Amino acid sequence: MKYGLNIPQNGALDFISLGALVHRLDPGVIPFRKASQYQIHVSGGEFNCAANLSDCFRMNTGIVSAMVDYPIGDLIAERVRAMGVRPFYKKFKHNGVNGPNMATVYSDRGQGVRAPVVFYNRANEAAAQLKPGDFDWQTIFSGGVRWFHSGGIFAALSETTGDLIIEGMQAARAAGAVVSFDLNYRPKLWNIWGDPERALSVLRRIVENVDVLIGVGNEEDLRMALGIQVPKAKVRSALDPGAFFGMIGAVVAEFPKIKIVATTLREVQSTNRHVMRAVAWIDGLMYVSPAIQLDVYDRVGSGDGFASGFFYGLLTGEQDQAAVNLGWAHGALLTTFPGDTSMATLEEVVSFTEGTSARIQR
Repeated sequence: MKYGLNIPQNGALDFISLGALVHRLDPGVIPFRKASQYQIHVSGGEFNCAANLSDCFRMNTGIVSAMVDYPIGDLIAERVRAMGVRPFYKKFKHNGVNGPNMATVYSDRGQGVRAPVVFYNRANEAAAQLKPGDFDWQTIFSGGVRWFHSGGIFAALSETTGDLIIEGMQAARAAGAVVSFDLNYRPKLWNIWGDPERALSVLRRIVENVDVLIGVGNEEDLRMALGIQVPKAKVRSALDPGAFFGMIGAVVAEFPKIKIVATTLREVQSTNRHVMRAVAWIDGLMYVSPAIQLDVYDRVGSGDGFASGFFYGLLTGEQDQAAVNLGWAHGALLTTFPGDTSMATLEEVVSFTEGTSARIQR
């Protein structure tokens, strides 16, 4: 046992995630109200982790999701294949008028003092219609699986998606996999069909099944998402890890299966200038990465970049601090690329952790 976890050494899939696949429309620095063109990025927090672990870290990964038989679905499925991720889909037929649909995320990049703006069209989303019983977990896990992951955005999509996450987590545990969850609390999504009390009920039931918790940003996240009350810590800056570590005791007391809690801390000086570090509590010990000043090209997906690099370190048995630093380095590098998934190589990530500068590599 390492990190307090029993990570299987072998499996047909190193990592599999359950969540919604989406496409993000990105007009760059131009606000949507003035935009005349945009790039299309395929995304989804759970998919991003699977894609990063496959494409950058050369692991065998899968995604369990909904897929709609229409051109947008074809575009998304092509990108899943291109990133080397094995799909397990429940298929939906589009009626040619109003769906079901693959969700659209609209996100400009902002610039300087102007913050990015993000909004959604998740009307009649196919992934929101997923429910327990839609997937044959025994078949999906039949070759062995080492790690199962999902997240709070998928949990918030409908009354059934949270129960599907729990079903998947319980099947993954029965198959011997480690289970992780990105808290990712989004009140706007929960309020579409539920309320804060419903969110609290669903998320607490999910986290009862979790070994590794990602994305615990602050005291409000804990209070709203998990009903855990902790006093607001006095910190010197957004990069001070004191507040994060001050919350951990309350988390593990409430959810004793959790052996690891990790997140990134950011000081946002402008849209294009951040300072970032990573922090983790691993089986009772605390770890902090260096702080790095970032010139941000596109910040979307950098949190998933941290998570996937960190998961890679754990899956490959790195020392605790090295695993944290791999996540930190990959998350930082992801801010230098357009889109939500990695364009980095494993060698670049390792080199970054070793302090390589941005001088040209000849």
